[in-house]
Amino acid sequence: MFSPRKLLVNPFNSWKNVLKVLAYSTHPLGETTTLYDFHVKRGGKMVNFGGFILPVQYSDQSIVNSHLFTRKSASIFDVSHMLQTEITGKNCVEYLETLCTADIQGLKENSATLTVFTNEKGGILDDLIVTKINEEFLYVVSNAAMKDQDQGIMLSGLANYKKLHHLDSDIIIKFLEPKARSLVALQGPRAATALQKLANVDLSTLYFMNSVVTNVGDIECRITRCGYTGEDGFELSIDSKHVEKIVTLLLDDGEVKLAGLGARDSLRLEAGLCLYGSDLNSSTTPIEGALTWLVAKRRREQQNFPGASKIVQQIKEGSKVKRVGVASTLGPPARHGAKVLDKDGNVIGEITSGCPSPTLNLNIGMGYVPTEFSKAGTKVGLKIRNKTFEGVVTKMPFVKAKYYNKPKVN
Repeated sequence: MFSPRKLLVNPFNSWKNVLKVLAYSTHPLGETTTLYDFHVKRGGKMVNFGGFILPVQYSDQSIVNSHLFTRKSASIFDVSHMLQTEITGKNCVEYLETLCTADIQGLKENSATLTVFTNEKGGILDDLIVTKINEEFLYVVSNAAMKDQDQGIMLSGLANYKKLHHLDSDIIIKFLEPKARSLVALQGPRAATALQKLANVDLSTLYFMNSVVTNVGDIECRITRCGYTGEDGFELSIDSKHVEKIVTLLLDDGEVKLAGLGARDSLRLEAGLCLYGSDLNSSTTPIEGALTWLVAKRRREQQNFPGASKIVQQIKEGSKVKRVGVASTLGPPARHGAKVLDKDGNVIGEITSGCPSPTLNLNIGMGYVPTEFSKAGTKVGLKIRNKTFEGVVTKMPFVKAKYYNKPKVN
């Protein structure tokens, strides 16, 4: 872990830069989630993020305070803009595996995995979580900004699957619109305690990346133990007509507050998690993105997903560039687009995400450098507004993950 020293510049005075990164536009026109009025009444500062109007923060606390509150207690994030999809029917597992790198077949029922859609060059088209409810039912959550693309990938992929196998498959793809189905994330060390008061299931038996349908209060929800903060937490998929009631019940616990996109971004960066469109794109392979683990062993052997040959070759031979963490204690944070320099001042890479870390009180970021510069401890220069500041390549996550995993049996 990079050892923090006192910052010469206080980065927390410049969180408006986070808002610039997160908010594509502050123009009010955009799609609203069911909780829009609820956010406004609670003091949400609303911005247009990827075509959806969402809170970036709330009037009762700063982004930094919201971030730190999540780390010590629990926060609720409205993530209803994410694309939720249900895929049902015989052979739905085999079909979806033609589009991504996961071993869905090997998943146990009601368990989930992170995976990626890839193109023929091995580039990542999006990252997504696939939950295998059973052999004939998959639940998928993917990124809102890639909604149209992902819908096209799944629909065209199904058409190709049917054509290739000469069958009239009964596979049905159902895209859940935000106005019909909401998604909220409850994250933080007190998340389980708060949810357990309402959930009709023993959450101590629900481990990380596992899912269950149960009642929360008197309302049926799908609860998946996962999240985007590095903390223990849950995502709740709820019929939109009941979502405000569920959120209100959770907020009745004095240890739970609302949080916005600003804190969500800094939390995920401390956890070393990627933001598609910034840290990953269609030109980045899983190997270059330090996501080799997403390419399951069986899938490497079968090589029956888009771009498999290039990806498997990189697994064997290595890639020329690699996503790394970078930390610094001097100057402002290096944000998206900042250049990474070698000791001689030559540009060798670029930062893709960066912000001040409220937890560690230093500047953190991630970006891409040639593999020979990717070893933890390597000193680099960070060019920020025509000035160069010292940084160091650092292992991720910056803040240790606290996922609720099943105890290992010796």
